[in-house]
Amino acid sequence: MASEISAEAVATKIIEVRGKRVMLDRDLAKLYGVSTKRLNEQVRRNIKRFPSDFMYQLTMQEVTILRSQFATSRWGGRRYLPYVFTQEGVAMLSSVLNNERAIQVNIQIMRAFVKLKELLLSHKDLAIKIEELERRYADHDVKIRVIFDAIKQLLEHPKLKPESEPPKPEEPKRRIGFYKDQASQI
Repeated sequence: MASEISAEAVATKIIEVRGKRVMLDRDLAKLYGVSTKRLNEQVRRNIKRFPSDFMYQLTMQEVTILRSQFATSRWGGRRYLPYVFTQEGVAMLSSVLNNERAIQVNIQIMRAFVKLKELLLSHKDLAIKIEELERRYADHDVKIRVIFDAIKQLLEHPKLKPESEPPKPEEPKRRIGFYKDQASQI
């Protein structure tokens, strides 16, 4: 059953809290096939393995924000605030929950965290390139607007000619037809 868990499915369970990507204890418990109570019990028994940068408990305000994001009214009647585990904390869970399923699930979770890191890095590269393009072409809008304003002014005053074109002198008109002077020459 652990082999059926994909990295993409796990990635949907990874959230960001306090600027870190973490997973909720209830989501981890589901993946590992144990109850949330048993997972947290194992963590408490091995609390030295979980420093504050591996696992921490959410505040009531953070829980309220998460509830509004997930659009749920409550989380199964919990008496205690949930714990969240960072990537390192999830890796430590595999040593606390020492069974075959825990190992297989942990591998999938690590793959999901790595995939998210790769995506974030590629997005950062794209964001940097977009910012460079915006800086490079920021003044182009202003220049284009000036050009359009000049064109509009020319269209509003069609009788105005550009100063670079000098007026042409008029040539004398040639007379058409037979004249007395020309008839004697024939």
